[in-house]
Amino acid sequence: MSELKTQWWEHATLHKDLERNTEMLNEILGVGQSFDMICRPMTYGKKACTFYFVDGFVKDEIMNYIMDRLADLRAEDLKTDALQRLLKREIAYVEAELTDQVKKIVTSVLSGAAAMLMEGESSAIIIDARTYPARGPEEPDIERVVRGARDGFVETLVFNTALTRRHVRDPGLRMEHMQVGRRSKTDVCLSYVEDLADPRVVNELREAIQKIDTDSLHMAEKTLEEHLFKRYWNPYPMVRFTERPDVAAVHLMEGHVLIYVDTSPSVMITPSTFFHHLQHAEEYRQQPVVGAFLRLIRFLAMGISIFLLPLWYLLSTRPEHLPSFLQFLAVQNTADVPLFVQILIAETGVEILRMASIHTPSPLATAMGLIAGVLLGEIGIKIGWFIPEVVLYVALAVIGTFASPSYEMGMANKMVRFGLLVAAALFGWAGFIIACIAWVVWLARIEVLVTPYLWPLIPFNGKALLDVLIRTPMPNKTKRPSGISPQDPDRQAKPET
Repeated sequence: MSELKTQWWEHATLHKDLERNTEMLNEILGVGQSFDMICRPMTYGKKACTFYFVDGFVKDEIMNYIMDRLADLRAEDLKTDALQRLLKREIAYVEAELTDQVKKIVTSVLSGAAAMLMEGESSAIIIDARTYPARGPEEPDIERVVRGARDGFVETLVFNTALTRRHVRDPGLRMEHMQVGRRSKTDVCLSYVEDLADPRVVNELREAIQKIDTDSLHMAEKTLEEHLFKRYWNPYPMVRFTERPDVAAVHLMEGHVLIYVDTSPSVMITPSTFFHHLQHAEEYRQQPVVGAFLRLIRFLAMGISIFLLPLWYLLSTRPEHLPSFLQFLAVQNTADVPLFVQILIAETGVEILRMASIHTPSPLATAMGLIAGVLLGEIGIKIGWFIPEVVLYVALAVIGTFASPSYEMGMANKMVRFGLLVAAALFGWAGFIIACIAWVVWLARIEVLVTPYLWPLIPFNGKALLDVLIRTPMPNKTKRPSGISPQDPDRQAKPET
């Protein structure tokens, strides 16, 4: 029944009979069945009119002003070209247009606009006087900085694009609007600087978004990402997510393409590489030497999160391979549980604790973390489940995971750490080395649109790699990253000769 209804009105147009139009729209929009779907009959200049809007979406003061102005109309004012006169002279609002397409009217009303129909007219006026319930642009929790802007993206698309334009006033900045989802009609925006972004990337993303055939984007930007890149079993993120307008602006000026999805505060940045996920705004809010130090510490933390546990397990279970100055790493397993099982239990416990903290009310989360982390760990050691070293090295690996500014990257590295640990436990040093090589080869084979995932390491670009590893002073950044193929590679104007 639903599919039949969709088929008959998708290509329908309005009639000049207002009563017939009203019956049709009432049926499609569910007027009388949904309390928030408003159909308001009015009379202006002795002509019957009908307004359609969703309660809570339209701005009351704008609609009241428009209705008050229309109430002063006389019959002779609407004798000829009534809607054109209203559109050009009486409805003093910027975002208004005429349409006779039923599908566009329905989509506009459900998106928050108001539609005005008039007796004897086969078109309707769409008044985009929408407003959405929205929170203020607060600083994102996972991208905090000591100094710098405190604004962050919110769940409203128009607010997010406005925040971006506040940072980027380039006339070449483009914001292409699309809708995805047969039922949800979710607003999506493709953003790029026209003379910087690679046209191949823009065209490929535009075509891919337009080809998506689904009823809705259930989880906003994450669902869209899965439709676009289709790497379902790859834990590594194919796009970088940010909730900071300044970070989005920086990537736009490098030649990246951004994708905004309504109802989500996260903006997708593409193409992105492995190393994009290890950069943080804080590095550029400090002196270059401090920023370089922070970045190196972050790379060290990532290395600890991936390699520390497998290496310690190999060295502690094979003390004969340890040099004299590293003999302290060898452990005497006094627990009743094998060392590998101890690590597995501890890692699983940390994951359970992480999930529990998400669902725990904020005032209790800290107390729960202290109890679980300290009390349970201490009891586990006393009853013989763990040795103290296991708790120490698992804790270090977990801290290294959360030192990554990208939550998605941290979770992917955690899965790699577990894989390396299993390889080390089953096949020793040979298994660990082969697993590491396989991991690097696997990442090297990934391409995000036109960009290799491990660029500038593979393929090698020494200058770009140095810039990735060490935070370069901004006056020295004269080139845009060549890995994303920007149209204009120069950041600074070349001196005239």
